[in-house]
Order: sequence, then C-alpha cells, then structure tokens
Amino acid sequence: MRNTTKLKHILQLYSVALDMDDDGQMHLMVFDKKDNSSEEFINKSYSVVVEKAFRYMMKRLPPKSQKLNE
Repeated sequence: MRNTTKLKHILQLYSVALDMDDDGQMHLMVFDKKDNSSEEFINKSYSVVVEKAFRYMMKRLPPKSQKLNE
C-alpha cells in the first residue's frame, strides 16, 4: 500500500501534525478525532513514520474494521 493511501486512511480517524527537528528527524503526531488521545512517531524517514502511524491505527481499530489492509 502506498504512503498516500495509508495517510488517507489515517486522516479519516486522526488529525495529523508533521514536523522536522534540527537533526532532520521527522515527527508525525496523530490526534484521535473522537477521544483526543495522541501518539507521536519519530524517524528520519517520512515512509517509516507513516508506516508506524498506520500500524498504530490498525492496532486500535476493532477487528471487523481491519479490512483496510486487504
């Protein structure tokens, strides 16, 4: 699955903030639209932070909703 597709799925459930620090580390923070919880993913690669956020989202979905991977 492409990163843009993963990001599209993430944005359906989360608000996203993307930033880069002085060391070139990407910071992707997701905020749940329903309960306002948040999680941050940090890596030098955009692809890696999007993948981490997508996996986090998939773990939090109820089992019947996990048809996004198919």
